[in-house]
Amino acid sequence: MIVTEKKNKKVPVGIIGTGNIGSDLLTKIMRSDVLECTIFAGQNPDSKGIKRAQSMGVHTSFESIKAIQDNPDICQIVFDATSAKAHAVHAPLLKKLGIYTIDMTPSRIGNMCIPSMNLAEGIKAQNVNMITCGGQANIPIVDAIMKIHPEIEYIEIVSSISSKSAGIGTRDNIDEYTQATSDGIMQFTGVKKAKTIIILNPADPPIYMHNTIYASVKDPNIELVRNKIKETVSKIQEYVPGYSLIVEPIYENGLLTVMTEVVGLGDYLPVYAGNLDIINCAAISVAEEYARKKLMTS
Repeated sequence: MIVTEKKNKKVPVGIIGTGNIGSDLLTKIMRSDVLECTIFAGQNPDSKGIKRAQSMGVHTSFESIKAIQDNPDICQIVFDATSAKAHAVHAPLLKKLGIYTIDMTPSRIGNMCIPSMNLAEGIKAQNVNMITCGGQANIPIVDAIMKIHPEIEYIEIVSSISSKSAGIGTRDNIDEYTQATSDGIMQFTGVKKAKTIIILNPADPPIYMHNTIYASVKDPNIELVRNKIKETVSKIQEYVPGYSLIVEPIYENGLLTVMTEVVGLGDYLPVYAGNLDIINCAAISVAEEYARKKLMTS
């Protein structure tokens, strides 16, 4: 007997954090066929995000995680869109409640997840960490390169984003961002050393997110690397439509170089905020897969 997903039924989710990330997640959830936001919680009752959610008919609270602790049945999935420091406090509380948690911060507490690489593992963990925007954008490409040249020992990535897309949360987490991204690269790909650099570009009009990957390697097989990267890009585009390869692998002076670009969907955030959009798209992909499995077995 084949068990099918029940029609018109959705899995209730909560969002903690009412800034740019949380507000964009809310927009994406509103159009999902398997997710429904039942609580949008922050700390400031006068926040723009709270007021917007209320106008959309979403239940809100300014008691942050306490709103979920007081009513744990209100959701089965929680997106934590606060900060790495705050998630360190939230994680054990959500674990105690038994709520599936998607960590949007670079806290490195939960199981790191990239949908194109380990989605099946991610939905089995209780707490999944979406690493960083740089991690989502670059780790799969680094992995593709390493699949062809596992002897590579050093990788460097430079992500340039519009300064207008870097809110308070992003700026406060810069140190955690660079460390979490480098850790993710090494953990997923096996490269011995990785360095992450982020540039906040003040250009006006704002730039799209650009990522440059440098790999130190001798005599790379460019054709095999190119084909593997194109295959990887296609997988990412399944859940991040605005992701693209803008400079195919080139080799010069002992360095293999690849460049990608991320254009946002333009939901709550402007299209130039691809750095925020990619991590949100990845998180929604994880949540929807978890929800579908939940609905099939309920």
